[in-house]
Amino acid sequence: MKEESLKTRIRAGKIRRQDVVRRMAELAFGKANDCVRLALEDEPPVDKLDLSLLSEVKRNEKGTVEIKLIDRLRALEQLSQAAGQDEGDMESFLQALQGGEPADGV
Repeated sequence: MKEESLKTRIRAGKIRRQDVVRRMAELAFGKANDCVRLALEDEPPVDKLDLSLLSEVKRNEKGTVEIKLIDRLRALEQLSQAAGQDEGDMESFLQALQGGEPADGV
């Protein structure tokens, strides 16, 4: 249900700060398992893989696959900046990371 409401807010152009912070946390701490599956399996189920950490894919004529992931350090820096923007908003930030709704409705 939360995912659907996020999609609705995106379509309406009403993304909240907690949506952005939660997404940055997912990128900073996410697992790259599906990106590795994409590189290693002959016929991976691409439509079922979470490739949100994937930045680039290259395959040469010899079949060698090179994958590049997002820069996690940069994602962590952005996440840290978002957390430090407003000291009074730290509780909301932590709740957003945990998937909860902040008390003040930010």
